Amino acid sequence: MAETDYKSTLKLPRTDFPMKANLPKREPEMLKHWDEAGLYQRLMEARKDAQLWVLHDGPPYANGRVHLGTALNKILKDFVVRSRSMMGYRTPFVPGWDCHGMPIEHKVSRELGDQARTISKLELRKLCRAEAEKWIDLQRSDFRRLGVIGDWFKPYLTMAPEYDAAEIGVLRKMVERGYVYRGLRPVHWCFDCRTALAEAEVEYREHVSPSIYVAFAFNSNLKDAGALAADRIDGAELDAAHKAGKLSAVIWTTTPWTLPANLGISLNETFDYVALKAGEHYYVVASRLADNVAKECGLAVEKRIALSGDALKALDGQDIFRHPFIPRDVKLMYAEHVTADAGTGLVHTAPGHGYEDFVVGKAYGLTPFTPVDGGGVFTAEGGDWAGQNVFKANKSIVERLAAAGALLHAQNFSHSYPHCWRCHNPLIFLATEQWFVSIDHNELRVKVIDAIDKVKWYPGWSRDRIRNMTETRPDWCISRQRAWGVPIPAVKCAKCDEVAPLLATMDRVEEIFAREGSDAWYSRPAANFVAPGLKCQRCGGADFVKQEDILDVWFDSGSSQAAVLGARPELAWPADAYLEAVEQARGWFGSSLVCAVSERGAAPFKSVISHGLTVDERGRKMSKSLGNSEDAVDAVGRMGADVLRLVYASLDYTADIALGQTIFSAVSESYRKIRNTCRFVLGNLADFDPARDAVEISDMLEFDRYILAVFSQVSEVVRHCYEEFDFQTAYRTLSQFIVVDLSATYVDVARDRLYCSAEKSLERRSAQTALFTILDALVRMLAPLIPFTAEEVYSYLPGKKELSVHLLTLNDLSSWNDTKLVSQWAPLLRIRDEALKLLEAMRKAGTIGAPLDAAISLGADAGSESALAETIKQYREVLKDLFIVSEVAILGDAEAAEIRSQAGGREDFAVDGSFARATANPAITLVGRHASGVKCARCWKYFDEGGDHQLDARCRAVVGA
Repeated sequence: MAETDYKSTLKLPRTDFPMKANLPKREPEMLKHWDEAGLYQRLMEARKDAQLWVLHDGPPYANGRVHLGTALNKILKDFVVRSRSMMGYRTPFVPGWDCHGMPIEHKVSRELGDQARTISKLELRKLCRAEAEKWIDLQRSDFRRLGVIGDWFKPYLTMAPEYDAAEIGVLRKMVERGYVYRGLRPVHWCFDCRTALAEAEVEYREHVSPSIYVAFAFNSNLKDAGALAADRIDGAELDAAHKAGKLSAVIWTTTPWTLPANLGISLNETFDYVALKAGEHYYVVASRLADNVAKECGLAVEKRIALSGDALKALDGQDIFRHPFIPRDVKLMYAEHVTADAGTGLVHTAPGHGYEDFVVGKAYGLTPFTPVDGGGVFTAEGGDWAGQNVFKANKSIVERLAAAGALLHAQNFSHSYPHCWRCHNPLIFLATEQWFVSIDHNELRVKVIDAIDKVKWYPGWSRDRIRNMTETRPDWCISRQRAWGVPIPAVKCAKCDEVAPLLATMDRVEEIFAREGSDAWYSRPAANFVAPGLKCQRCGGADFVKQEDILDVWFDSGSSQAAVLGARPELAWPADAYLEAVEQARGWFGSSLVCAVSERGAAPFKSVISHGLTVDERGRKMSKSLGNSEDAVDAVGRMGADVLRLVYASLDYTADIALGQTIFSAVSESYRKIRNTCRFVLGNLADFDPARDAVEISDMLEFDRYILAVFSQVSEVVRHCYEEFDFQTAYRTLSQFIVVDLSATYVDVARDRLYCSAEKSLERRSAQTALFTILDALVRMLAPLIPFTAEEVYSYLPGKKELSVHLLTLNDLSSWNDTKLVSQWAPLLRIRDEALKLLEAMRKAGTIGAPLDAAISLGADAGSESALAETIKQYREVLKDLFIVSEVAILGDAEAAEIRSQAGGREDFAVDGSFARATANPAITLVGRHASGVKCARCWKYFDEGGDHQLDARCRAVVGA
């Protein structure tokens, strides 16, 4: 028989599964197939009786295409939802969108240009709604292209009428329980956007400010300056300096523009203070900061006079300082926020322009003074700076201080400063009338912290982050001065401007919003909303006008726990998990907690999963302005969604994730290996029908049972990883098994049986059974990570199948586990590793072309490896297949010792023209030579049976020769 005919007798791999993935083309086709099949609805039906497990989607802003950071978030959520579904849970996923807020209104107003100043709020809101709807459609398309499964055409929208009504319902309950109040208090204020900002809307950037040291003279209200001296000997000197106008307190500030609003100087009662004599002047500073102040201000300090803490404390609350350029006396106060980290230990205090300032001012009965309007411009109360922008006024204020002799030092100072997250301009603190949630009313702060402690946090340190933030957070400013949002249903008396209690409107507002949406607030008169018979509490008036503040967008999203979890019948309150970026500790996680705890007394989630941000390979935050980011849809257009998903699975999402060509290329190669291995397995199952051909595990060859036992252990690791949201370890475990255990080891060894053994032989069917069993379970494990490829592989699996792999659950592989067998094979595989090294040395030397050209003799140290020696003898025939060589012989103990003695401390050496290798762990000796005999023309193994056979005995039996 001609040699070419022998190839036709081999059972070579045969499959239509394509080698080239072509994911950018094939994935959209798969999406279309899923849509036509109604996959999500079928999945919900298949799991209708299963235990419910809910991941609540934190709503992204409905503006802009999905970038790689947003893609990370949604793909991680899909990992969670799909893995929980594979574990047998019913996992409805209702995606949502945050539709209100500054991003959309800012964009629409910018496009309107001058018309934005004259258009009605109702018309502006209609344009904003249309803008949000546009981006919802585009983002929905992007998310679906990423392979994210969910109820995409029944999402929740924070601009929907039912959501508006539910949000008002949350607000109503908080008002009823006394958590909401209206008051004058400094808030982060963007004078470009002309609105207050919550802490979560603030980003910190480097900013250059004037750093100045300013002297506030002690005024005549200080009757006995000498009493301030700790030592009476210094009293007369201080008294004389005071009478001469030379005794001053020194403050440090980086906001000169706030000095016109200064109402006092705050000290820390735990600090010691001193007066530094420099020439004729005496400057009071904290003792621990005195050296630094002297150095910064260039003071030639001649003497340091210790001050009496009791004497200073006796002046608490008295107006003993003179403002340096305004005819105003200001108070000495004590406050805990005064630190020794920087400055002088005496803090310039303007209650209208700082939260801590406001708190201490309130304690001392000071009404905040705010000579600045919402545009960041000084009002008439700003005196000489009226009409000037606050930042532009800094220079002239510093010059005024210098002219008054109150400026000790000035320089530019670069520091982290709050900026608006939308327009990126620096913010100011401004005292305005706003609506707030009192964090300490009815021990709300304590209750929120208690709720945090009852939740499971992934990673564990994220709990401390949000806990610490909650312990120190101020009251929540929930009002915004914009048009696009859910209006706060407040009305004020048309006659005297007194604001009516919120409860006077809420029942009607909730009812009307549920029918018409929150646009009704702008289209209906106030009379439609106020309770019948409502009278002004101040003047008794019965006519009211609507106020037009809207709720903070974080109140919008924080209400989703009620508007979605508490309202959608397929979901449940609380959710099993929330998953967002770690920065949401001060965003959605925090707002959801406050809303839920104040309304329902518990956290809206059982667990919280936090992830890092996406950065480029240089560690820079990814942004289009830097040119280091791209839209997710463009990325998947290049590499495919499954590759991008594997990128995210391969990295530790709890830290910032560095993206770039390096990781994209590495994971693309990993994906290629996974795909090719699946293709090889499918090719070897072309004639396999599991119902007809599967071999019982007890009848399978031992090496086949071994690989099933290993895979059983892998499956347990992966299942545990999915339970703990550890997708990186799940991916690495699967990749390691596929590339090393399955492809490089099992497939390599079993290839001969699969190709050359008789079609229906036990040897071949046993291997096919192992491959089918592994691939059937493997696609289920891979499905949460690479859903498109898993579906494609599953569609080519032989046997009876469901409509989709995603309707299945993970196999229970516990019956395959055999720890004894795995332990038994471990030393054999270590020997194989050493044998492969020997074979590679022989190949490089040209002695062999392929492993089957070789014959290996081996022996174990009879002393230290006596058990291994017995194992080698027991598995001699198996070792031939394991090494993929034509012959394996066992060295006698003396022969092995003699060869080993020639190693001379080397691992690789020559013995009588043969290649040898001696290793310490395990203690074995191997000798390699070219195999003797004739090379089988069919299986390429060498045999020596005499005669003129072209084929060895097995191949002759198979082909009938």
